Amino acid sequence: MELFTSLRGWLDERVDLEGLAALARKKTVPSHRHSIWYYFGGVTLFLFIIQVCSGILLLFYYRPGEDTAFESIRFLMSKVQFGWLMRSIHSWSANLMVLAAAIHMFSVFLTKAYRKPREITWVSGVLLFYLTLAFGFSGYLLPWNELAFFATKVGTDIAGSVPFVGGAMLELLRGGEQVTGATLSRFFGFHVALFPAIFTVLLAVHLIMVQRQGMSTPIGHEKSSEETPMPFFPNFVLRDVLLWLIVLNILAVLAVFFPWELGVKADPFAAAPAGITPEWYFLFMFQVLKLLPSHVLFLEGEVFGVLVFGIAMALWTVIPFFDRKSQRGQQGRFFTYVGIAVIVFILFFTILGWVML
Repeated sequence: MELFTSLRGWLDERVDLEGLAALARKKTVPSHRHSIWYYFGGVTLFLFIIQVCSGILLLFYYRPGEDTAFESIRFLMSKVQFGWLMRSIHSWSANLMVLAAAIHMFSVFLTKAYRKPREITWVSGVLLFYLTLAFGFSGYLLPWNELAFFATKVGTDIAGSVPFVGGAMLELLRGGEQVTGATLSRFFGFHVALFPAIFTVLLAVHLIMVQRQGMSTPIGHEKSSEETPMPFFPNFVLRDVLLWLIVLNILAVLAVFFPWELGVKADPFAAAPAGITPEWYFLFMFQVLKLLPSHVLFLEGEVFGVLVFGIAMALWTVIPFFDRKSQRGQQGRFFTYVGIAVIVFILFFTILGWVML
């Protein structure tokens, strides 16, 4: 006990623990019937931490290369104690992170939490979501199995169809004209170096803005006198940690009872197996592109679809600068309907793509 007291006093003199504790006690979180959505940002952060920790452990055994990637993961899963479990945790937490980030983003949108002065918070958050998808796309190829190889080929072909810059994008992603070991090396660099660096900077900006501005109160609840704010510490923090523990248990059950399979090693000279599809969070885009006609107006159907998705993503990122009504206390129903329509669109084509597998 004396050692703990001495250590606490030593730290207090240097980092002002009492000041930090006072700030935590002073900070509050709005309390209302939509408060549950606040926790999904923390869940996303928690799953990202699991991704980082499990990814570092996997790096001890993973050997990037056309001849070594698949074998290194097979060795990890069959010879390393609990190696299969660590890979399953990494894979399942990646999928849960995408789901949690999507729920967080749409809840922010529908509660109008992007309105002034939180435009930067929204933009940084949306960019973090796009980076999360990029993590998933780049990590999918790393096992160098059959499904990942051909799904990456299809995905990079779609990127290559972008007018004017498609050829350069294809060259950048693949490191050549075809998906080869050079593509694997590039995706490995993207996954473990470039994307984490950008993600860390954006995450710092996002968290700083959240701390500086506090959590937004949905329109219609600002002047409610019946609901008192919740202290951030310990009330909100304890609830957040409780949800983290629930998510950790869900992740453990998925990793143990539904271990992530390795599949068959990729053979670039083999024919693509039937039913190649991307991960579930790209399935709606894939399905829409499949259903488009060969030509729309003067463009190829695939090119038209890629352009529409690109424009939609750009508009989604800057939507706080268009939705001005919500900043004057009005509901901005048009943008609410837009958000609901986007959710229905994604769910419908995801389910359709799953049924048509």
